[in-house]
Amino acid sequence: MIREISGSRVIEKTRHHVPAGNGLTWEIDVFHGSNEGLVVAEIELPSEDTPFKKPTWLGEQVTSDRRYLNNHLAVHPWPTWKDTSPV
Repeated sequence: MIREISGSRVIEKTRHHVPAGNGLTWEIDVFHGSNEGLVVAEIELPSEDTPFKKPTWLGEQVTSDRRYLNNHLAVHPWPTWKDTSPV
């Protein structure tokens, strides 16, 4: 039903929850379909200055890059822009 309403604008991903210690949790989205190969990790902190251990697998910070928002990824899949500058 969702595909019928949205056409090809469907985000396919699997979300994993990984404990980060101190009551924090990483939410790791592994994308499929038109965004295959993209993996995004997010951690919700109680405040900006909350300390947390950055795992060795953590990549670059993309919080302010709007291209990683689901609504953008649905229309502009990651493989079409991954080698371009941030928006």
